[in-house]
Amino acid sequence: MSKAGNLSQVGSRNGHGLELRGVRRVFRQGRDSLEVLAGASFKVAGGEIVALVGPSGAGKSTLLHIAGLLERPDAGEVLIDGEACLDLSDAQRTALRRRAIGFVYQYHHLLPEFSALENVVLPQMIAGVAKSEARKKAAALLDSVGLSPRASHRPARLSGGEQQRAAIARGLANDPSILLADEPTGNLDPDTADGVFAQLLHLVRDGGLAAVIATHNMDLAQRMDRVLRLEHGRIVEA
Repeated sequence: MSKAGNLSQVGSRNGHGLELRGVRRVFRQGRDSLEVLAGASFKVAGGEIVALVGPSGAGKSTLLHIAGLLERPDAGEVLIDGEACLDLSDAQRTALRRRAIGFVYQYHHLLPEFSALENVVLPQMIAGVAKSEARKKAAALLDSVGLSPRASHRPARLSGGEQQRAAIARGLANDPSILLADEPTGNLDPDTADGVFAQLLHLVRDGGLAAVIATHNMDLAQRMDRVLRLEHGRIVEA
């Protein structure tokens, strides 16, 4: 993490952070319906790291998908840096998501045919960054998570912890103001998980991002600024 300070501008456009207001999501199959979210509301300010906890099947992933503009709610509102998103077109939502939101998943989802460096370069090029600039930024991000010696390796040649650190670097590649992470250490052994999580917290705090991290690990949750519990489709402070 020797160059983490060089990345202090990551997420500097933190604005108003993330806010969900009365979000409702119902899944229907035939005559049956399941209300997964029943008016969930919360705010996360720039520079704040919040744990999202709850039992499996409670709707944490659905909530993150809605917060990340990957899925539309049946009711309610999502505000990204103060901008209401429900009435945006699909193209506008895609542009806002690409500009403002970074994602880290339980499964790293790195593209297997590309190196770690290339996996961090690609989202930048999709956003219109020149290749040379994208490679420079990717190298700095990989250095910040201790992966410089492994930058040219494809995912199959990386350990589980290295793959997830590369995924964190990719999630920060486009200077998001918001980071959404869904069980980012769920597939790692405890020692590796602790190291990866420490690096994630360092980068998020250094960049001033608004972060929501879903986890089943209460030890990790207690290291964040607040803990939100999803119960019966609503958010309560734990």
